[in-house]
Amino acid sequence: MLILGIESSCDETGAAIVKDGRYLLSNVVASQIEIHDRYGGVVPEVASRQQLATIIPVIETAMEQAQCNWEHIDAVAATYGPGLAGSLLVGLTAGKAIALAHELPFLGVNHLEAHIYANWLRNSTYARQTREDDADWEYQEGDPTFPLLCLVISGAHSELVLVRGHGHYELLGRTRDDAAGEAFDKVGRILGLGYPGGPAIQQAAQRVEEELTQQGKAVSLARGAYRLPRAWLRGTHDFSFSGLKTAVLHLAEGASEQQAGTASGEKARGQVSQYTRMGAQAATQKGGANVALLASSFQEAVVDVLAVKTRLAAQEYHVKHVLLAGGVAANSSLRTRLEQELRPLRIRLSYPPVAYCTDNAAMIGSAAFFHLLRGEQHGLDLDVAPGLSLPFVKA
Repeated sequence: MLILGIESSCDETGAAIVKDGRYLLSNVVASQIEIHDRYGGVVPEVASRQQLATIIPVIETAMEQAQCNWEHIDAVAATYGPGLAGSLLVGLTAGKAIALAHELPFLGVNHLEAHIYANWLRNSTYARQTREDDADWEYQEGDPTFPLLCLVISGAHSELVLVRGHGHYELLGRTRDDAAGEAFDKVGRILGLGYPGGPAIQQAAQRVEEELTQQGKAVSLARGAYRLPRAWLRGTHDFSFSGLKTAVLHLAEGASEQQAGTASGEKARGQVSQYTRMGAQAATQKGGANVALLASSFQEAVVDVLAVKTRLAAQEYHVKHVLLAGGVAANSSLRTRLEQELRPLRIRLSYPPVAYCTDNAAMIGSAAFFHLLRGEQHGLDLDVAPGLSLPFVKA
């Protein structure tokens, strides 16, 4: 089964041709990072207008790279939520129009569920030929094994989900305030490191940790350079990152006042963005030690909570497989720390290649395949659902 997947939930515009939910024939993404970097975050109106200009070229490129024509496509799938309403409308409308024009089945895909299914994608564009009479389309070698625990971490979501089978999701814990990705973006802006914050903070932390290693010193000197809070929320699997973000803001604010020569704390608090950027630039000119050390300490605080709480949930629910999903799943420190937490327990850890952690259409095609296997599809009256959540069942 070949599925055209379309993704436009935020600022990326993606199209992919996916075979049997696992194998890529093409995967095209038009990024808007450079456009939104000047604003320090995504501007919804700008994002949707840019997607209007790129959606058709992206789909055409995906078809060309897959060497497909419309007679080869078996179904069309597009994200219908959650996300920015204007952006969702672009991809969903394009998908429905294509399905109507070519008389193809259409399916709207939950963006969060698609992030989970990025773990079914193979790190290869080779589509294996399988004899249909021997194939088990719901499970093939290399697939994640149920029941499993998935940590979904992105700019808007931080959730621990127990997955007992395709489409069966139980919510164990979620963020009570900022999502992990949101905290990375906000701290990236506070430190003047740019947008998106996750990669920028990881790079800054990696640089200072590599410098310490070259000097024969422990990387823990960077990761523990600043004592930052962890919200453990004992007795729950929930997360909280707003206090951590505020602690970083106060530290950066104090450094900004000193480096900017500001006598008034009230004035500095009123101009945090300006002064923290000045502080970051001044620190960079001196080697970037202060900003880099704070970035390393912040990243360690986030990773510490995510890894430990995931390990505790995996133990409580006796799973043998843990998945990472979402943009923050690309963080190398989180991957390494989770492996360290889970290996002694003989719990398998899986995560998508970095290219499939961020928003892409390949994961849309993968998730759609398993719904279509069960005979599910949507009518062309399907509307966008910006506030959509995973279809949780009661534990």
